[in-house]
Amino acid sequence: MPSPMDRAFAPDGKPRSSVRPKPAATAAIVAAAVMVLSLSAIATANAAPRGKPNQIRYEYVPPKNPAHQPIHDQMKQGHALENLQELLSPLRLPYPLMMRVAGCDGVANAWYENEVITVCYELLAEIQKNAPKQDLPIGISRADTMLGPALDVFLHETGHAVFHMLEIPVLGREEDAADQFAAYVMLRLGKDEARRMILGSAYGYNIQMPQGPHVTVPLNAFSDEHSLPAQRAFNVLCIAYGADKKMFADIVEKDFLPKKRAEGCEYEYEDLTFAMTKLIGPHIDMRVAKKFHEVWARTVSARRARLARPSDTPDAKPDRVGTGGKP
Repeated sequence: MPSPMDRAFAPDGKPRSSVRPKPAATAAIVAAAVMVLSLSAIATANAAPRGKPNQIRYEYVPPKNPAHQPIHDQMKQGHALENLQELLSPLRLPYPLMMRVAGCDGVANAWYENEVITVCYELLAEIQKNAPKQDLPIGISRADTMLGPALDVFLHETGHAVFHMLEIPVLGREEDAADQFAAYVMLRLGKDEARRMILGSAYGYNIQMPQGPHVTVPLNAFSDEHSLPAQRAFNVLCIAYGADKKMFADIVEKDFLPKKRAEGCEYEYEDLTFAMTKLIGPHIDMRVAKKFHEVWARTVSARRARLARPSDTPDAKPDRVGTGGKP
Protein backbone atom coordinates (compact mmCIF):
# COMPACT_ATOMS: atom_id res chain seq x y z
CA MET A 1 0.00 0.00 0.00
CA PRO A 2 1.37 3.45 -0.92
CA SER A 3 2.48 5.60 1.98
CA PRO A 4 0.99 9.09 2.62
CA MET A 5 4.26 10.55 1.31
CA ASP A 6 3.91 8.66 -1.97
CA ARG A 7 0.40 10.01 -2.44
CA ALA A 8 1.33 13.54 -1.42
CA PHE A 9 3.97 13.84 -4.16
CA ALA A 10 2.20 11.89 -6.91
CA PRO A 11 -0.22 13.45 -9.47
CA ASP A 12 -3.92 13.08 -8.66
CA GLY A 13 -3.06 11.39 -5.38
CA LYS A 14 -1.96 8.21 -7.18
CA PRO A 15 1.03 6.29 -5.88
CA ARG A 16 4.34 7.51 -7.31
CA SER A 17 5.16 4.03 -8.55
CA SER A 18 2.25 4.21 -10.98
CA VAL A 19 3.58 7.36 -12.71
CA ARG A 20 6.22 6.70 -15.34
CA PRO A 21 7.31 9.90 -17.13
CA LYS A 22 8.09 9.68 -20.81
CA PRO A 23 11.74 9.87 -21.91
CA ALA A 24 11.23 13.37 -23.35
CA ALA A 25 9.71 14.56 -20.09
CA THR A 26 12.58 13.04 -18.13
CA ALA A 27 15.13 14.83 -20.32
CA ALA A 28 13.31 18.12 -19.82
CA ILE A 29 13.32 17.63 -16.05
CA VAL A 30 17.05 16.87 -16.05
CA ALA A 31 17.76 19.91 -18.24
CA ALA A 32 15.72 22.12 -15.95
CA ALA A 33 17.56 20.78 -12.91
CA VAL A 34 20.94 21.46 -14.54
CA MET A 35 19.83 25.00 -15.39
CA VAL A 36 18.69 25.64 -11.82
CA LEU A 37 22.00 24.35 -10.45
CA SER A 38 23.95 26.50 -12.93
CA LEU A 39 21.98 29.62 -12.05
CA SER A 40 22.45 28.83 -8.38
CA ALA A 41 26.21 28.58 -8.86
CA ILE A 42 26.27 31.91 -10.71
CA ALA A 43 24.19 33.53 -7.99
CA THR A 44 26.56 32.18 -5.36
CA ALA A 45 29.57 33.50 -7.26
CA ASN A 46 27.96 36.94 -7.55
CA ALA A 47 26.75 37.02 -3.96
CA ALA A 48 27.92 39.71 -1.56
CA PRO A 49 31.59 39.24 -0.67
CA ARG A 50 32.07 37.07 2.37
CA GLY A 51 34.48 37.98 5.09
CA LYS A 52 34.90 40.94 7.39
CA PRO A 53 37.36 43.81 7.94
CA ASN A 54 40.04 44.06 10.62
CA GLN A 55 41.39 40.59 9.89
CA ILE A 56 45.09 41.51 9.84
CA ARG A 57 47.25 40.08 12.63
CA TYR A 58 50.98 40.62 13.17
CA GLU A 59 53.95 39.18 15.02
CA TYR A 60 57.51 40.36 15.61
CA VAL A 61 59.33 37.06 16.07
CA PRO A 62 62.49 37.54 18.16
CA PRO A 63 65.48 37.08 15.82
CA LYS A 64 67.77 34.09 16.18
CA ASN A 65 70.75 36.05 14.87
CA PRO A 66 71.89 38.85 17.22
CA ALA A 67 72.85 40.91 14.17
CA HIS A 68 69.15 41.21 13.32
CA GLN A 69 68.15 42.55 16.72
CA PRO A 70 68.47 46.22 15.63
CA ILE A 71 66.06 45.58 12.73
CA HIS A 72 63.58 43.94 15.09
CA ASP A 73 63.86 46.84 17.53
CA GLN A 74 63.57 49.54 14.85
CA MET A 75 60.47 47.96 13.35
CA LYS A 76 58.84 47.46 16.72
CA GLN A 77 59.62 50.98 17.94
CA GLY A 78 58.37 52.42 14.64
CA HIS A 79 55.17 50.34 14.83
CA ALA A 80 55.82 49.06 11.30
CA LEU A 81 53.46 46.09 11.42
CA GLU A 82 50.84 48.01 13.39
CA ASN A 83 50.79 50.64 10.63
CA LEU A 84 50.41 47.93 7.99
CA GLN A 85 47.62 46.36 10.00
CA GLU A 86 45.77 49.65 10.09
CA LEU A 87 46.37 50.35 6.41
CA LEU A 88 45.04 46.93 5.34
CA SER A 89 42.21 46.72 7.87
CA PRO A 90 39.46 47.65 5.33
CA LEU A 91 40.08 44.40 3.41
CA ARG A 92 37.16 42.04 3.97
CA LEU A 93 38.86 38.68 4.42
CA PRO A 94 37.16 35.35 5.20
CA TYR A 95 39.69 34.55 7.93
CA PRO A 96 42.65 36.24 9.66
CA LEU A 97 45.86 37.01 7.77
CA MET A 98 49.05 36.94 9.84
CA MET A 99 51.97 39.24 8.94
CA ARG A 100 55.21 38.27 10.63
CA VAL A 101 58.89 39.12 10.53
CA ALA A 102 61.19 36.27 11.49
CA GLY A 103 64.66 34.83 11.08
CA CYS A 104 64.98 32.39 8.18
CA ASP A 105 68.24 30.57 8.93
CA GLY A 106 70.35 32.80 6.71
CA VAL A 107 67.99 32.93 3.71
CA ALA A 108 66.92 36.36 2.43
CA ASN A 109 63.33 35.73 1.39
CA ALA A 110 59.65 36.56 1.84
CA TRP A 111 56.57 34.50 1.03
CA TYR A 112 52.87 33.91 1.61
CA GLU A 113 51.55 30.49 2.62
CA ASN A 114 48.50 29.25 4.52
CA GLU A 115 47.21 32.68 5.54
CA VAL A 116 50.64 33.75 6.83
CA ILE A 117 52.99 36.34 5.29
CA THR A 118 56.61 35.84 6.38
CA VAL A 119 59.28 38.46 5.71
CA CYS A 120 62.77 37.41 6.74
CA TYR A 121 65.10 39.59 8.78
CA GLU A 122 67.76 38.46 6.31
CA LEU A 123 65.89 40.15 3.44
CA LEU A 124 65.42 43.36 5.42
CA ALA A 125 69.13 43.29 6.30
CA GLU A 126 69.95 42.93 2.60
CA ILE A 127 67.76 45.96 1.81
CA GLN A 128 69.66 47.95 4.42
CA LYS A 129 72.99 46.77 3.01
CA ASN A 130 72.02 47.88 -0.51
CA ALA A 131 71.04 51.37 0.62
CA PRO A 132 73.42 54.20 -0.37
CA LYS A 133 75.53 55.85 2.29
CA GLN A 134 73.75 59.17 1.76
CA ASP A 135 70.81 60.72 -0.07
CA LEU A 136 70.94 60.36 -3.85
CA PRO A 137 71.24 63.44 -6.09
CA ILE A 138 68.20 62.28 -8.07
CA GLY A 139 65.99 63.15 -5.11
CA ILE A 140 65.72 59.82 -3.29
CA SER A 141 66.67 59.85 0.38
CA ARG A 142 68.69 57.06 1.95
CA ALA A 143 65.75 56.28 4.24
CA ASP A 144 63.41 55.88 1.27
CA THR A 145 65.76 53.39 -0.42
CA MET A 146 65.07 51.16 2.60
CA LEU A 147 61.44 52.01 3.40
CA GLY A 148 60.25 51.75 -0.22
CA PRO A 149 61.58 48.23 -0.89
CA ALA A 150 60.47 46.99 2.55
CA LEU A 151 56.92 48.29 2.07
CA ASP A 152 56.89 46.86 -1.45
CA VAL A 153 57.80 43.40 -0.10
CA PHE A 154 54.97 43.41 2.45
CA LEU A 155 52.39 44.72 -0.05
CA HIS A 156 53.57 42.30 -2.75
CA GLU A 157 53.02 39.34 -0.43
CA THR A 158 49.68 40.85 0.63
CA GLY A 159 48.74 40.76 -3.04
CA HIS A 160 49.38 37.01 -3.13
CA ALA A 161 47.34 36.59 0.05
CA VAL A 162 44.41 38.60 -1.31
CA PHE A 163 44.38 36.66 -4.59
CA HIS A 164 44.32 33.36 -2.69
CA MET A 165 42.00 34.17 0.20
CA LEU A 166 39.42 35.97 -1.95
CA GLU A 167 39.82 33.67 -4.97
CA ILE A 168 40.64 36.59 -7.26
CA PRO A 169 41.22 35.42 -10.85
CA VAL A 170 44.62 36.38 -12.26
CA LEU A 171 45.47 36.40 -15.94
CA GLY A 172 49.19 36.14 -16.56
CA ARG A 173 51.89 35.69 -13.97
CA GLU A 174 50.73 36.11 -10.40
CA GLU A 175 54.10 37.65 -9.48
CA ASP A 176 53.49 40.52 -11.89
CA ALA A 177 49.95 40.95 -10.56
CA ALA A 178 51.28 41.11 -6.99
CA ASP A 179 53.75 43.81 -8.06
CA GLN A 180 50.88 45.80 -9.53
CA PHE A 181 48.79 45.39 -6.38
CA ALA A 182 51.69 46.77 -4.32
CA ALA A 183 52.23 49.74 -6.64
CA TYR A 184 48.50 50.52 -6.69
CA VAL A 185 48.30 50.70 -2.89
CA MET A 186 51.48 52.76 -2.59
CA LEU A 187 50.23 55.26 -5.18
CA ARG A 188 47.16 55.98 -3.11
CA LEU A 189 49.08 57.16 -0.10
CA GLY A 190 49.57 60.90 0.31
CA LYS A 191 51.28 62.29 -2.79
CA ASP A 192 54.63 62.97 -1.15
CA GLU A 193 54.70 59.59 0.56
CA ALA A 194 53.57 57.80 -2.61
CA ARG A 195 56.38 59.36 -4.64
CA ARG A 196 58.98 58.51 -2.01
CA MET A 197 57.85 54.88 -1.68
CA ILE A 198 57.59 54.32 -5.44
CA LEU A 199 61.05 55.74 -6.17
CA GLY A 200 62.49 53.85 -3.21
CA SER A 201 61.03 50.54 -4.39
CA ALA A 202 62.27 51.15 -7.95
CA TYR A 203 65.74 51.79 -6.55
CA GLY A 204 65.52 48.49 -4.68
CA TYR A 205 64.90 46.60 -7.93
CA ASN A 206 67.53 48.48 -9.95
CA ILE A 207 70.29 47.89 -7.43
CA GLN A 208 69.85 44.13 -7.99
CA MET A 209 70.88 44.47 -11.65
CA PRO A 210 74.26 45.19 -13.26
CA GLN A 211 74.40 48.87 -14.18
CA GLY A 212 74.86 50.33 -17.65
CA PRO A 213 73.02 50.52 -20.99
CA HIS A 214 74.14 46.99 -21.90
CA VAL A 215 74.16 44.25 -19.28
CA THR A 216 74.61 40.50 -19.24
CA VAL A 217 72.34 38.22 -17.24
CA PRO A 218 72.27 34.40 -17.04
CA LEU A 219 69.91 32.81 -19.55
CA ASN A 220 67.98 30.95 -16.84
CA ALA A 221 67.05 34.31 -15.27
CA PHE A 222 64.47 34.65 -18.03
CA SER A 223 62.75 31.45 -16.85
CA ASP A 224 62.11 32.75 -13.32
CA GLU A 225 58.51 33.23 -12.21
CA HIS A 226 59.42 36.82 -11.36
CA SER A 227 60.24 39.40 -14.01
CA LEU A 228 63.85 40.60 -14.06
CA PRO A 229 64.56 43.27 -11.44
CA ALA A 230 65.05 45.95 -14.11
CA GLN A 231 61.70 45.03 -15.68
CA ARG A 232 60.01 45.26 -12.29
CA ALA A 233 61.53 48.71 -11.76
CA PHE A 234 60.32 49.94 -15.16
CA ASN A 235 56.85 48.47 -14.55
CA VAL A 236 56.51 50.25 -11.19
CA LEU A 237 57.68 53.56 -12.67
CA CYS A 238 55.31 53.16 -15.62
CA ILE A 239 52.32 52.63 -13.35
CA ALA A 240 53.37 55.66 -11.31
CA TYR A 241 53.79 57.86 -14.39
CA GLY A 242 50.45 56.68 -15.76
CA ALA A 243 48.80 57.60 -12.46
CA ASP A 244 50.23 61.11 -12.22
CA LYS A 245 52.29 62.48 -15.11
CA LYS A 246 52.90 65.76 -13.31
CA MET A 247 54.20 64.25 -10.08
CA PHE A 248 56.45 61.78 -11.91
CA ALA A 249 57.39 63.91 -14.93
CA ASP A 250 61.06 63.96 -13.93
CA ILE A 251 61.46 60.18 -14.18
CA VAL A 252 60.87 60.51 -17.93
CA GLU A 253 62.84 63.73 -18.29
CA LYS A 254 65.84 62.08 -16.62
CA ASP A 255 65.31 58.90 -18.67
CA PHE A 256 64.72 56.66 -15.66
CA LEU A 257 61.65 55.56 -17.62
CA PRO A 258 62.24 55.45 -21.40
CA LYS A 259 60.01 57.85 -23.34
CA LYS A 260 58.83 55.06 -25.63
CA ARG A 261 57.47 53.06 -22.69
CA ALA A 262 56.05 56.19 -21.05
CA GLU A 263 53.75 56.83 -24.02
CA GLY A 264 51.53 53.89 -23.07
CA CYS A 265 51.69 54.16 -19.27
CA GLU A 266 48.38 55.97 -18.89
CA TYR A 267 46.76 53.07 -20.72
CA GLU A 268 48.47 50.53 -18.43
CA TYR A 269 47.44 52.42 -15.32
CA GLU A 270 43.84 52.65 -16.54
CA ASP A 271 43.71 48.87 -16.98
CA LEU A 272 45.14 48.33 -13.50
CA THR A 273 42.67 50.72 -11.88
CA PHE A 274 39.75 49.10 -13.67
CA ALA A 275 40.84 45.60 -12.58
CA MET A 276 41.42 46.65 -8.97
CA THR A 277 38.02 48.33 -8.84
CA LYS A 278 36.19 45.35 -10.29
CA LEU A 279 38.04 42.56 -8.52
CA ILE A 280 39.28 44.00 -5.22
CA GLY A 281 36.81 46.85 -4.74
CA PRO A 282 33.87 44.63 -3.66
CA HIS A 283 36.05 43.30 -0.83
CA ILE A 284 36.76 46.71 0.71
CA ASP A 285 34.72 47.81 3.72
CA MET A 286 34.18 51.49 2.94
CA ARG A 287 33.10 52.33 6.48
CA VAL A 288 36.46 51.22 7.79
CA ALA A 289 38.21 52.72 4.77
CA LYS A 290 37.07 56.29 5.41
CA LYS A 291 40.25 57.10 7.31
CA PHE A 292 42.24 55.83 4.31
CA HIS A 293 40.26 57.62 1.64
CA GLU A 294 43.29 58.09 -0.58
CA VAL A 295 44.06 54.38 -0.51
CA TRP A 296 40.75 52.61 -0.84
CA ALA A 297 38.03 55.06 -1.85
CA ARG A 298 39.51 56.59 -4.99
CA THR A 299 38.16 54.18 -7.59
CA VAL A 300 36.40 54.19 -10.95
CA SER A 301 33.06 52.50 -11.50
CA ALA A 302 33.45 51.77 -15.19
CA ARG A 303 36.14 51.69 -17.83
CA ARG A 304 36.57 54.92 -19.75
CA ALA A 305 36.81 54.99 -23.52
CA ARG A 306 40.01 53.33 -24.63
CA LEU A 307 43.00 55.62 -24.82
CA ALA A 308 44.61 55.89 -28.22
CA ARG A 309 47.65 53.67 -28.40
CA PRO A 310 50.88 55.33 -29.57
CA SER A 311 52.12 54.25 -32.98
CA ASP A 312 55.34 54.72 -34.90
CA THR A 313 53.70 55.72 -38.17
CA PRO A 314 50.79 58.08 -38.91
CA ASP A 315 49.15 55.51 -41.19
CA ALA A 316 49.31 52.65 -38.73
CA LYS A 317 46.58 50.06 -39.04
CA PRO A 318 43.58 50.55 -36.72
CA ASP A 319 43.27 48.48 -33.57
CA ARG A 320 41.67 45.07 -33.95
CA VAL A 321 38.09 44.96 -32.74
CA GLY A 322 37.86 43.90 -29.11
CA THR A 323 41.58 44.04 -28.35
CA GLY A 324 41.95 47.71 -27.49
CA GLY A 325 45.14 47.76 -29.56
CA LYS A 326 46.89 45.05 -27.56
CA PRO A 327 48.60 42.27 -29.51
